[in-house]
Amino acid sequence: MNSGWVLVALLAVPLAGAAGLLAPAFAGRVPRLYGLVVSGLALGLAAVALALFDFSAPQRVQFETDLAWIPGLDLRFHLGLDGISLPLVVLTTLLVFLCFVYLAGRSAAPDGPGVRLAGLRPRALVFTLLVLELGMVGTFVALDLLLFFVFFEVVLIPMYFLIAIWGGAERRAAAVKFILYTLLGSAVLLLGLLLIWSQAGTLDMVALAAAHPMTRSAQVLAFLAVGIGLAVKTPMWPLHTWLPDAHTEAPTVGSVLLAGVLLKMGTYGFARIAIPILPEGAAVVAPWLGAFAVVGIVYGALACLAQRDLKRMIAYSSVGHMGFVLLGFATLTPVGLNAALFGNVAHGLITGLLFFLAGAIKERYGTADLTELGGGLLTRLPYVGSLLTFACVASLGLPGLAGFWGEMLALQGAFAPGGELSRPLYLTFMTVAGLGAVLTAAYFLVMLSRVTHGVAAEPVRFADVRRAELVAWVPLVGLTVLFGLWPGGLLGLTDPVVQVVLGVP
Repeated sequence: MNSGWVLVALLAVPLAGAAGLLAPAFAGRVPRLYGLVVSGLALGLAAVALALFDFSAPQRVQFETDLAWIPGLDLRFHLGLDGISLPLVVLTTLLVFLCFVYLAGRSAAPDGPGVRLAGLRPRALVFTLLVLELGMVGTFVALDLLLFFVFFEVVLIPMYFLIAIWGGAERRAAAVKFILYTLLGSAVLLLGLLLIWSQAGTLDMVALAAAHPMTRSAQVLAFLAVGIGLAVKTPMWPLHTWLPDAHTEAPTVGSVLLAGVLLKMGTYGFARIAIPILPEGAAVVAPWLGAFAVVGIVYGALACLAQRDLKRMIAYSSVGHMGFVLLGFATLTPVGLNAALFGNVAHGLITGLLFFLAGAIKERYGTADLTELGGGLLTRLPYVGSLLTFACVASLGLPGLAGFWGEMLALQGAFAPGGELSRPLYLTFMTVAGLGAVLTAAYFLVMLSRVTHGVAAEPVRFADVRRAELVAWVPLVGLTVLFGLWPGGLLGLTDPVVQVVLGVP
């Protein structure tokens, strides 16, 4: 039996769920429970894909659907999963489902001063999140370049409205900045994809990765255009300036999905398009990519040390962590690419948890300002404080937790770069990135010392972890520990694909 129905159904469920919301209005908690059911079905289909996936051949495209889309232009509705995309699809559906779990709890609890979600256009909110899920999942399963671009763009409009309607005080400005940056990046990306089409005569990713039909100069030009477009979404320094504003103003679920999934769409494009389809272009541009990556690592860490807002600090930490992902890609080695792909998933789990916790703290205190929060969080809210401590030490790369492996393997990849890349240059990158890792530990520990420790200035006035919050956060904690202790669970999926991408015999 053809298993391609799984991916078609995985796209159809959020699409049908969003369309169902165009029916007469729902009332009370129904829209959020509706979203919970629809996202649960999508997560169930992702679990089916995981159960049916052939782990003995993760480098092979599975669950493939290849239908004529626009025959006159030879465009095809081509979907598939392999060891690179499967973890990201599962991560996406999991985070969307956990966001709906979190929202379901919000309607049963009073809002704090910093929360705008409960009672504010709940049907529109659920519709927006389901369309966002459609775009995110579609990006990871598309195997046609134009189809990839369509799904890549679908996410921009719902994320814009998520920030602009349900965000903070400066939400409109942050949303406009987000859409302008990402649309301009997408325009450059489209130019690169059209260049590939004009040179190769096809948009099929599988065929392009197998044949490499473009000349070296055309590959370099296409890699620059595609790379810039993807770097805006990643985001890579210095194209990152939209991210702190978007994160600071976005609602909690927006920040979780923005950090946990949307940033991965940019780095996934390097693994799926830029490096396998344009290998000669990658070899030329890789040192520059590595240089921007390590600058981003150090810059992100220094910016975090200067922040007073908790959400903004976590946003800048993403610039540094995605710098490690880009450094892994820039090494053009199996170790480096595996580090990047592992770091993608680890960052999604850990930073998603961090933004959940930052949202919970802002709801209770009415602010995310570190000075106004004061100390004593472990005294006031022991469970929230303990979970925040766990997420921070996971994010700073403590051995035994998932955040460690992406950073360590990226540094190992830089120690012995691939091809004809300059080893002294990459040793410099490794040293600078190592300094960035130390600074990462510094800003997280400084923040924890200011917020979680010390004596609370005021008595406890609000509840600790609620049931819905615990249900939403525990899976992220469990997976962070699981992949920290058993990295082979992810590396076993990605490594065979990486070997094929790099042409390792």
